[in-house]
Amino acid sequence: MKAISKLKSIASASPSPSRSLCLVSIGSRNVPASSSSSSLLDDFTNFCYRRDLPRAMKAMDAMQRHGIWADSITYSELIKCCLTRGAVNEAKLVHNHVFSNGHQPKTFLINILLNMYVKFNLLDQAQELFDQMPERNVVSWTTMISAYTNAKLNAKALKSLILMLREGVMPNMFTYSSVLRACDGLLSLTQLHCCIIKAGLESDVFVRSALIDIYSKLGELQNALGVFNEMVTGDLVVWNSIIGGFAQNSDGDEALNLYKRMKRAGFPPDQSTLTSVLRACTGLALLELGRQVHVHVIKFDQDLILNNALLDMYCKCGSLKDANFVFTRILEKDVISWSTMIAGLAQNGFSREALNLFQSMKNYGAKPNYITILGVLFACSHAGLVEDGWYYFQSMKKLFGIDPGREHYGCIIDLLGRAGKLDQAIKLIHEMGFEPDAVTWRALLGACRVHRNVDLAIFAAKKILKLDPEDAGTYILLSNIYANSQRWDEVAEVRRTMKVKGVRKEPGCSWIEVNKKIHAFILGDDSHPQIDEINSHLNQLIHRLMGLGYVPDTNFVLQDLEGEQSEDSLRYHSEKLAIVFGMISMSRGKTIRIRKNIRICGDCHIFAKLLTKMEQRTIVIRDPIRYHHFQDGVCSCGDYW
Repeated sequence: MKAISKLKSIASASPSPSRSLCLVSIGSRNVPASSSSSSLLDDFTNFCYRRDLPRAMKAMDAMQRHGIWADSITYSELIKCCLTRGAVNEAKLVHNHVFSNGHQPKTFLINILLNMYVKFNLLDQAQELFDQMPERNVVSWTTMISAYTNAKLNAKALKSLILMLREGVMPNMFTYSSVLRACDGLLSLTQLHCCIIKAGLESDVFVRSALIDIYSKLGELQNALGVFNEMVTGDLVVWNSIIGGFAQNSDGDEALNLYKRMKRAGFPPDQSTLTSVLRACTGLALLELGRQVHVHVIKFDQDLILNNALLDMYCKCGSLKDANFVFTRILEKDVISWSTMIAGLAQNGFSREALNLFQSMKNYGAKPNYITILGVLFACSHAGLVEDGWYYFQSMKKLFGIDPGREHYGCIIDLLGRAGKLDQAIKLIHEMGFEPDAVTWRALLGACRVHRNVDLAIFAAKKILKLDPEDAGTYILLSNIYANSQRWDEVAEVRRTMKVKGVRKEPGCSWIEVNKKIHAFILGDDSHPQIDEINSHLNQLIHRLMGLGYVPDTNFVLQDLEGEQSEDSLRYHSEKLAIVFGMISMSRGKTIRIRKNIRICGDCHIFAKLLTKMEQRTIVIRDPIRYHHFQDGVCSCGDYW
């Protein structure tokens, strides 16, 4: 009874019910004029099930004054109505009513009130109600654990599970699937996994799915796959979890293999499956496979999440024509749709078009977000639009209420550096509200290399290596800068440091999709079955290009380093091999699309431009920085990358 009185005190803070019903006296009690106690209860039940909130609240007011209560199911219908309408005050009146005049509601109804407060995001009120419950069952505990997890109160969620067990309440599959999301480390996850096995719940669909999700989130893909492979999977939810886990961890190959297994097992893909498969195609730049997935997407028509994933795939595979087709067909575009298309245009070298689309977005009435402005600044940076970029950077807070983040500073520093405004760039770095990261210093270093500012380049390189001591690219660039300045002692010191730290340059690798198969090329790797034919054709092309004035540019190799000190190393760069293989294998009208793991070098950029003019081919190369569309001797980047 003490606990119940406390529950009543919680409810007493609620607003008083309306008192607008007309009453008459029947016997010793006042009841509504047109109704007996029974008919009043019937009316109240009717109003609740019809979701007539105003009349239900008036009937409840009359019931409270005359000591009448309905059953828990009826109150649950009324609470659903309050939740649907966002009627917080009315919901609190229901709480007040069910505890009025010493009435003691059942645990079932208190759990519904608990859930009501959670859904209204009133976690403090939910906590207070939970603490005063005379009896708490598995539903009570699970409701609170789920609420803590959703609120990112992970420690509290895990602690509640321990308290629940101490109280003798056994968690069920819903408890575990909720608390698993609170794990932010492998130790707590493995402990929970053991508890699940002991409870015999490891075969439950929701628990398995949650286990796979959290193992994937922590990057433990083999553990996730172990959970998946433990038993035959008879539910699409679990398939989606494992496919999504690999896709989100950039293991597109395994995600696609699992997708094929799922189809062979007879499971049709749904929106979640297709979103993950599109993510895998995006990461691997598999345009043809992405187009096949598009056929399945059409079945779901205007599913916005799916269409945004499709749009992102086409943008990141460098097919702007397909991307624009998808974008124009999205009837209700959200900020993700606009931002994806703006960034896609910018990354593919169509900066002016990106800025025009940004203007259309504002005219449409869509509000830009952090990512949108990043795409706009990227467009300005990679087209050398200093005035436009500086304007958007300076006004983003005033116009859109967005504070510049580290990525925004990185774009504007890159823009200033590329334009030769190195003093302004370094000044902005020092004025940043947070410490510059390695990406910021790399942007400055790249500009210093272009504008041959040796002292500032050395300063930036040392900053990078302090933050990222394993960055092979910076060591190589620093070594070349010293070599160009005839500072051989420093060159030797850089290379000695690389050797001691075991830092090696990542070998360039290029991938091309031909006839639904992926072909990979690496400098110095002769394992491809057609490598002799490719090398022979490449030598012929270089010979013809030299007749047109092509001269290999050795500024883009590590000077005096074994295996890369001559024109021969440039001749067999991976992207050149992939381009030639594409020319041999694909008809002249098809675009040659290549993905590369490191930034394209200047010599290969010149080679691709001249080749498209000489051979009348179209080539698209995607590197980690941007996309290069080569056609008629011109690149979409305008030689500004």
